[in-house]
Amino acid sequence: MEFVLSKPGAEVFVPDGTPSRAALGRTTHLGIGAHADDLELMAAHGIFECYASGERWFAGVVATDGAGSPRAPGETPANASDVRTTRRGEQKRAAELGRYGALVLLDHSSAEAKDARNGALLSDLEAVLRATAPTVVYTHNLADAHDTHVAVALAVVAACRRLADAEKPERVVGCEVWRGLDWLSPEAKVALPIDGQRDLETALIRVFESQLGAGKRFDAGAVGRRRANAAFNDIREADRHEGIVWAMDLTPAARGDVEPDELVTRHLRAFEEDVRRRLARFVR
Repeated sequence: MEFVLSKPGAEVFVPDGTPSRAALGRTTHLGIGAHADDLELMAAHGIFECYASGERWFAGVVATDGAGSPRAPGETPANASDVRTTRRGEQKRAAELGRYGALVLLDHSSAEAKDARNGALLSDLEAVLRATAPTVVYTHNLADAHDTHVAVALAVVAACRRLADAEKPERVVGCEVWRGLDWLSPEAKVALPIDGQRDLETALIRVFESQLGAGKRFDAGAVGRRRANAAFNDIREADRHEGIVWAMDLTPAARGDVEPDELVTRHLRAFEEDVRRRLARFVR
């Protein structure tokens, strides 16, 4: 099947020069983020799993063009085309640094990605999933506080549902970015350990100078959250990992076994019940 994307500005970038079809076809771990830099914030586990492997390959997908990125206080608004070019270049440098097998830039606007009536993003994601046939997919979690993140995560779930059962990824996980997931029950939390790659971990985030320069210290925030997740993972046991990214298992929703809103509602109810039970035991 021919690999066709909907946007004229869409691009498949392959750092090692492998033909795009072959590069996409070797994918085992696929990250799908809303914006440039989301992959490095949420899918580091997949990037590191594949970094030094000859058998596993990470491919990244960026849904939007990044033209609406934040600016530093008092900074003159930049031309949207210039911002798009800058962010695209940064994402390509991250792909080179992280040895991604491929990078797919879909080039939708944020407004388009959030428009549930616009089927172009969904069709693009379906095409990517068919071309890559990944074992695991990393995307945003359904309880994220960023509208575009949630819209993209729902599009990923919907695209997975379009696939035949044999084509569906073995696992789809929704990772934390604009909201932590430490509130999930121990049984529900998916731990994505970050170990042994401290220099690369920081370097991948610092590639995005346009974001750090706008006063958003994602490098310190993301690494700090991962360290905190590892430290506060277990009350009684010593830390097992240098860092952890928490994720929500979206596989049941991606396979059509449960609706996305019901999946999140179950987690919220479990959290509420856990808090209420603990209060009830010790209230005076």
